[in-house]
Amino acid sequence: MKIEIWSDFVCPFCYIGKRRLEEALEHFPGKQVDVVYKSFELDPNAERNMGRNMHEKLAAKYGRSLEEAREMTQNMTEQAKMVGLDFRFDSVVPTNTFDAHRVSQLANEKGLGKAFAERFFKAVLTDGKDIGDHETITTLAVEVGLDRDVVASVLEGADYSEAVRREEAEAQQIGVQGVPFFVINRKYAVSGAQPTEVFVQGLEKAFAEEEQTPAFEDLSSESGAACTEDGCEVPGENK
Repeated sequence: MKIEIWSDFVCPFCYIGKRRLEEALEHFPGKQVDVVYKSFELDPNAERNMGRNMHEKLAAKYGRSLEEAREMTQNMTEQAKMVGLDFRFDSVVPTNTFDAHRVSQLANEKGLGKAFAERFFKAVLTDGKDIGDHETITTLAVEVGLDRDVVASVLEGADYSEAVRREEAEAQQIGVQGVPFFVINRKYAVSGAQPTEVFVQGLEKAFAEEEQTPAFEDLSSESGAACTEDGCEVPGENK
């Protein structure tokens, strides 16, 4: 089974949704599941080094006080606690995530996509890291197993820019309007940080279909001539 997830590292519900999917997958021990994280920028025009935390950004954006901004994030903080996450919005650094997504493409190539996503979600939403900063990106990427020099080279140039744009274009083509967005076996979609039970139901259906569907449907008739290691035989003719 393959599960593709469009998400952004600064998206609180993406991290919550990730945990709920992981909880759902625990109901299917021994099943082979390939989870692939795909790029999606919530704010492609976001600046780097905004100089303010998430609450300050929300207060400015909606014309609210800091206290009112904190109330806006309280529900997300509570939902995060329910899946074992510790969101600290006072220290969250709003920033541009494009370069982080470029390096995530490298991580996917190296088989480190899941570890990369986990580290960068935590870096933003718990650790208060600025993932728009190249040195921060490099340090975090090295933590999950990427080579420092390779990461630095990617960040210095434009490597993987097209890959990020392709995945964002793909998201638009399949109707993604917000993240997280999960696609199971290219057949079932789950939008948003749905309850764990919703993921369980979707996975049950997908696994059941995999077990019932043969690898190939044999449409052959008895009149098909073929060659084997023993030679070639025309149906209906005796040797």
